[in-house]
Amino acid sequence: MTMTSRLARALLTIAALALPAQALAQEAGETPVVPMLRASVTVTTDLVRIGDFIDNAGNAAAIAVFRAPDIGTTGTLSAARVVAALRAHQVIGVDTRDIREVTVTRAARTIAVADIEALVARTLARQNGLGDAANLAILFDRIMQPLQLDPSHEGEMRPVYAKYDPRSTRFDVMVEIASTQSATPTRLRFAGTAVEMTEVAVVNRGVERGEVLKASDVSLQRRPRAEAGGDLAPTSRAVGMAMRRSLRAGQALKFADLAKPEIVQRDQSVTLVYDIPGIHLTIMGKATESGAEGDVVSVMNLQSKRIVQGTVSAPGRVTMSAPRATTTALLSSSESAADGRAAE
Repeated sequence: MTMTSRLARALLTIAALALPAQALAQEAGETPVVPMLRASVTVTTDLVRIGDFIDNAGNAAAIAVFRAPDIGTTGTLSAARVVAALRAHQVIGVDTRDIREVTVTRAARTIAVADIEALVARTLARQNGLGDAANLAILFDRIMQPLQLDPSHEGEMRPVYAKYDPRSTRFDVMVEIASTQSATPTRLRFAGTAVEMTEVAVVNRGVERGEVLKASDVSLQRRPRAEAGGDLAPTSRAVGMAMRRSLRAGQALKFADLAKPEIVQRDQSVTLVYDIPGIHLTIMGKATESGAEGDVVSVMNLQSKRIVQGTVSAPGRVTMSAPRATTTALLSSSESAADGRAAE
């Protein structure tokens, strides 16, 4: 064989090795497998490989061609740039399917801020005088964003260290998360303040002494327990009660601020009732003092001018019982008889 023949044969061999896979398949009489570009790619590492970009990548699938975006973010590449990178690695004849851009997403395990707050609250609960986790307000030293971790961090967040100072309300908590790609778990540290909260009834507007509270006047708000103090009145006990003192809008209600509303006023005309088995007497009187339901007040019998005492039983009504007065104290005999006939 001449030198020219040997050189020509070598050149043919090199050209054959450079042919793409589909051309070799055609020469062998097989149906060619065409690489197909993907419009979107999701990766779990910091590199994007040929096999991520296309289907049917063959032996070139494991070749890295681009760096991946940051964990939990998405970037875009023009299809032309991707094809050029593939061609540099002898992957040609890619069917782009008219795709103009390829999105690349770096997968992540996302941990919400609320989940971090809940973990810190559970870790600190019942420590150094703190109450239940549900009543703790957690405020971090820095503005928190959802944590984006490598998907290999499959373990649960586990607290390994916790410190709380009740005087300053500051906390320092460290947690760790196991990873399938490392024998050493990842550690995260959180610092801030933790305050125990409680629900208190507050007035929605300024109220004056003697005002009777309506449902619209009172609402529940969460307040720091240390600021709220004790003797707090629930909303259910506040509605319908009268104010012992004036309060500004937003002030918390305490039991000491509330009293039963006075339903009998001093100098008010009232109905005196004397009611025992077999006798029911009523007569008009004049209250000489104010009173709420259940209070004992003095009333003047307008006919006899006697002062008697009875219990406020309803608005404008005072009831007398046998141990407190006699029929003589309530009425003269003639008045009693007349009123008894009227009662019948």
